[in-house]
Amino acid sequence: MRRIAFGTTLLLIAVPLVAGEIHGKVVCRGVKDCADAVVYVAAITGKTFPPPAEHAKMDQLNLVFHPHVLPLLAGTTVDFLNSDAVLHNVFSPDACADKFNLGTWPKGQTKSYTFKKECVASLLCKVHPEMEAFVVVVPTPYFALAKADGTYVLANVPDGAYTVKVWHPKLKGVQKPVTVAGAAAEADFEIAR
Repeated sequence: MRRIAFGTTLLLIAVPLVAGEIHGKVVCRGVKDCADAVVYVAAITGKTFPPPAEHAKMDQLNLVFHPHVLPLLAGTTVDFLNSDAVLHNVFSPDACADKFNLGTWPKGQTKSYTFKKECVASLLCKVHPEMEAFVVVVPTPYFALAKADGTYVLANVPDGAYTVKVWHPKLKGVQKPVTVAGAAAEADFEIAR
């Protein structure tokens, strides 16, 4: 009897829990497309998530930050590469990102910063004031950058009731309750100025 119970226990441990997804479309009024919209599950009471070991990447190329909007889980480190033949700087004036300033560095070099808490951090370059980007730091690993047509998928979301939020650099954010039960849930949003 012990062998059967032990085998059943191993089987339960080895079989991953089935997770669903939240998918839908964001309609963005007043901008050319929805490519900069971030869709994410808000904080889940009593749950914390470890940041990924792999660093996120943001490049500075042709005097532009790439990508323009970078969503990531709180605790994630971002490596900022300078791919231009000129000096660049990365700083954020936002208190939620500790008003960091990485200084100035030449082509081919990288500097890193860890975004510790939920926030929207604007990124600027003191050398080139026209440069701007955003790091959207979210509390859960369930997030996505919408495609230009507004479609998005939040993968591997366990069954449960959540608040799903949408953020955009030029439009007012919105949120709504969404319940995942089984394979998938659908949630559509409309955002405007």
